[in-house]
Amino acid sequence: MTAEALLTARGIARQYGQVQALAPLDLSLVRGERVALIGPNGAGKTTLLSILAGVCSATVGTIDWAGGTPLPVGWVPQKPALYPRLTVRENLRLFAGLEGADDALATANGLIAHADLVEFADRRASALSTGTLQRLNLAIALAGQPTILLLDEPTGTLSPDQRHRLWAWMDDLASDDMALVFSTQSLDEAVRHADRIVALVAGRMRVDGSVADLIRLGGGDPGDPDAAEAAFMALVDGTP
Repeated sequence: MTAEALLTARGIARQYGQVQALAPLDLSLVRGERVALIGPNGAGKTTLLSILAGVCSATVGTIDWAGGTPLPVGWVPQKPALYPRLTVRENLRLFAGLEGADDALATANGLIAHADLVEFADRRASALSTGTLQRLNLAIALAGQPTILLLDEPTGTLSPDQRHRLWAWMDDLASDDMALVFSTQSLDEAVRHADRIVALVAGRMRVDGSVADLIRLGGGDPGDPDAAEAAFMALVDGTP
């Protein structure tokens, strides 16, 4: 039986004046899946995530939700959206309160424990390292107990050890039936951590499927260990 879609976008697109940032596309998300959004700079990845997050609206198209009403969505932008002069605990308590938590402090303390931020709980956000700040950024997105989590290049500025730590947490979130969509510049990261790959090139969806689909559409050789990367570069160059 096919899992019910949490979200189904139909024909969504975004136009900025004469510039089409995102051509019309269809996309669905189901519970527990991890979707990697790949593409070169300017491909439309952030635009698509912003529309799904409700940060900006689509110029055309519709988004339908399971049950008929919007589900809670967590949004992790590239630049942390928090208050640098507040401590970790104060930030989380504030955002939990904004999300309507019955006990904002208890929610904040739970997120601090979950994100392994206990030793930084009373430190100002401005004093955190890049990796710790990104964990706080993700914890804030979880304050509203989202069903769908959207992340815009969440590991782009992290060191290998910080990246491993963050992925261990995000993989756990997916196993808890949360749908994850993340953009990345790393095809290896997409292959390792996604169940499905969506490739955008110049604002147009070129692939929505498995790694095997990417290789096939890119004209690659499945027996080549570098086939996925070669296929993706072929799609970017418009050669397949």
